[in-house]
Amino acid sequence: MEFGIFSVGDVTPDPTTGRTPTEAERIQAMVRIALKAEEVGLDVFATGEHHNPPFVPSSPTTMLGYLAAQTTRLKLSTSTTLITTNDPVKIAEDYSMLQHLSGGRVDLMMGRGNTGPVYPWFGKDIREGINLAVENYHLLRRLWREDVVDWAGKFRTPLQSFTATPRPLDGIPPFVWHGSIRSPEIAEQAAFYGDGFFHNHIFWPTEHTRAMVDLYRQRFEHHGHGRADQAIVGLGGQVFMRASSQDAVHEFRPYFDAAPVYGHGPSMEEFTAQTPLTVGSPQQVIERYLGFRDDVGDYQRQLFLMDHAGLPLKTVLEQLDILGEQVIPVLRKEADALRPAHVPAHAPTHAELLAAGVDAPNARVLPADSADLSEPGVTAGQEGSTR
Repeated sequence: MEFGIFSVGDVTPDPTTGRTPTEAERIQAMVRIALKAEEVGLDVFATGEHHNPPFVPSSPTTMLGYLAAQTTRLKLSTSTTLITTNDPVKIAEDYSMLQHLSGGRVDLMMGRGNTGPVYPWFGKDIREGINLAVENYHLLRRLWREDVVDWAGKFRTPLQSFTATPRPLDGIPPFVWHGSIRSPEIAEQAAFYGDGFFHNHIFWPTEHTRAMVDLYRQRFEHHGHGRADQAIVGLGGQVFMRASSQDAVHEFRPYFDAAPVYGHGPSMEEFTAQTPLTVGSPQQVIERYLGFRDDVGDYQRQLFLMDHAGLPLKTVLEQLDILGEQVIPVLRKEADALRPAHVPAHAPTHAELLAAGVDAPNARVLPADSADLSEPGVTAGQEGSTR
């Protein structure tokens, strides 16, 4: 099983000191955190994509390319690549370049983001969010899989005899996840193509997460990619740990209470009871996260949000030491022992896809003129439902 961290790159004041890091400090902190992740034995570092304050990661490939030169084993990913507002041509070329620079240590997660104003900033209409995600991803797949593309759609200018460069490393596109919190259409899209599905999970009760993952698994099997329990699933999570749960709660409480994404709503105790946020001892984290297998089945990737809410870099690095030394070895051992032999242990690597001669396990190949999901199962009108 893969374990890693993801960062949203927020620039948030430390409520205990009142100090706000500069953008330069925050960017350098993200680099330090990624290097620490490899040092302590984690598998993945993923960065979000934001184009507005108070966030800094507006150019994920720049950061991941920089990290590729300083790491040897870490898989480099995104926790959101904005498939709705980015040009698919630019995504195709940027991530193929990153493949070459990293030796294939890259995958990416398609998402629509959580900032509504980003759509008009890039000339798009948020009311077309789902349709943009469907059409743009279909074009992206063709750009990676066909040397010469002729294409016309609704949301960008046509392409005539176009070749995206560089071509994917060894002719194998990066493995793709589709990330969603509340949109069943995205779970359907992931299932249709046989791609991975990542449920952020961090702000939602387990019942909702279970429903979304179940939908993806059912549709994955429906589309002929394998058994439902063989679908590639990832979850987000949040933890804060100290040797004693009392110390963890005492230290983290001011960060929880002041953070824009938490504060002024449910109490920390209510939030930890209802979502995966776990504030306590390493053993409490182990017990809590082992339980998620009972909710969603065997899954392949667990990413933790660690550097948020104004936590100082020193504290985040300490958290990564605890995670890597005391938590992940136990979670990995237990997950591997419980997983049936026919269920994938992790998302496919570039080397595995190359050896198999495919770009994704049982990937669906669409006709060149098809831009619609076959038998979609859900419609755009259902956006926002929990199924």
